[in-house]
Amino acid sequence: MLKPSFTCPDLNSFCLLDALGLVVTGQLIRRDRAILECRVAEDDPWCRGCGGQGVPRGTVIRKLAHLPLGWRPTALWVRVRRYRCADCARVWRQDTSQAAAPRAKLSRHAVLWALKSVVIDRMSIARVAAALAASWHTVNDAVLTAGRQLLIEDPTRFDGVKVIGVDEHCWRHTGKGSHYVTVVIDLTPVRAGIGPARLLDMVPGRSKAVFKTWLDAQPQGFREGIEVVAMDGFSGFKTATSEELPEAVAVMDPFHVVALAGDALDQARQRVQRETTGHRGRSGDPLYGARRTLRTGADLLTDPQDRKLTAVFAADEHVEVEASWRIYQKIVAAYRCPSKPMGKQILTEVIHSLRRGIPVKLVELKKLGRTLNRRAADILAYFDRPGTSNGPTEAICES
Repeated sequence: MLKPSFTCPDLNSFCLLDALGLVVTGQLIRRDRAILECRVAEDDPWCRGCGGQGVPRGTVIRKLAHLPLGWRPTALWVRVRRYRCADCARVWRQDTSQAAAPRAKLSRHAVLWALKSVVIDRMSIARVAAALAASWHTVNDAVLTAGRQLLIEDPTRFDGVKVIGVDEHCWRHTGKGSHYVTVVIDLTPVRAGIGPARLLDMVPGRSKAVFKTWLDAQPQGFREGIEVVAMDGFSGFKTATSEELPEAVAVMDPFHVVALAGDALDQARQRVQRETTGHRGRSGDPLYGARRTLRTGADLLTDPQDRKLTAVFAADEHVEVEASWRIYQKIVAAYRCPSKPMGKQILTEVIHSLRRGIPVKLVELKKLGRTLNRRAADILAYFDRPGTSNGPTEAICES
């Protein structure tokens, strides 16, 4: 085993202050927080106006929230020296722009730590603000500004993008203003198995026009390089993709296909429940008691769950629920099939079976069949491009 080489302890390096142009002169460690008294490493005695040498005229303290050390909120109290020019009487302070942006309340390391915590570690703004002992708005503004500079305004962030995901997200639940944003994600690293998804942009609103306008505003090289667009069942995204990216393949991701089938199953169960009992599901009703078991994959059912479903399907009045359940299970089995060609064949047969011959009373399956047949090409395209899932987009939207 190699012997480590030690150097003299250096609090400036340990606290990452040397990169900020600061030197520690004192510390105050409390149970709930730590305060490091600092000074600017470099003197700044020369006048910006005439170039004359200034005379020190006292100091002022600039307080900055620093990245938490040992999960204890840490603050920097920077003593900034003031100067007065002996020739032109101009007054100035030492330059602290290396430590923090003008008028900022967070050090540059604290801003980068907050951005990493939100984007990579999926921490909330409130949790980051608590760790920094700063206000929510201070941290939120700093993260948005840094994210815009480092991510959105980065001219190279579109390089190498071949697979994107698009989805809508409800970010506002009040009665005023726009409630939705359209989220665009780079899924190329996920598809290639080399890393996580990347957020490309968030655009206010959700419509065909919003996504189409965003695509139209991107460089021609970026649009020509897109090969696959993963999306949900919203037809607006599909139309915008067809018009702006005619060479790209639209893929409806498995999550939304299974969700459509699951919704049809739930609606059939609720309708049969009302028709047979005259009321909504209550405790003790067989269909209501099996509502979660019905959404469980057939290969994951335990013996008690299997017996419960057998008892539910034994009743003649539940035959429509059983028919919807079997379609749902076939769709789930298609995506879980280890062989993608076999899975594609299973799902193709399901879609074809829902084209015609469905009893009139099975309104939920008829509606599901219309949707699946209308988007059949997008749904089946997944099996030719395995791994093209909008799941990372959903994860970023929900974080």
